[in-house]
Amino acid sequence: MSIDFIKSLYYEFLSYFIPQKIEYKVIGECKKCGKCCKEIRSYGLKNEKELKIMQFFLPHYKRFYISKTDANNNLVLSCKYILDNGLCSVYKNRPNICRNYPAKSISFNAEMIEDCGFKVQKKSFKDYL
Repeated sequence: MSIDFIKSLYYEFLSYFIPQKIEYKVIGECKKCGKCCKEIRSYGLKNEKELKIMQFFLPHYKRFYISKTDANNNLVLSCKYILDNGLCSVYKNRPNICRNYPAKSISFNAEMIEDCGFKVQKKSFKDYL
């Protein structure tokens, strides 16, 4: 089990209790294409065993399966409830991780999936002054 995985689990746990501090403005709207549900980046998860542990501690992760790995060897997850047309088959019962997408506050490099209807307006140093 890697230290990145433990950090990822720890930060996921803290996200339920600690208010988020870094805010990026998210603009745009959902295209209902389902790309965000098929290309879930899992920073820190490196293998299936770590995903299984995450699923044990956070049961809403059981909806995700490994679809591939990215260039940094992080797992890329997909939701098993996404339909071919890009819509969620259990939309009314989706977990908060899905309801809150895209998060208005994130603590890592803010990027959206290519061709997503949402865009992130990154702030420069001058914006904070």
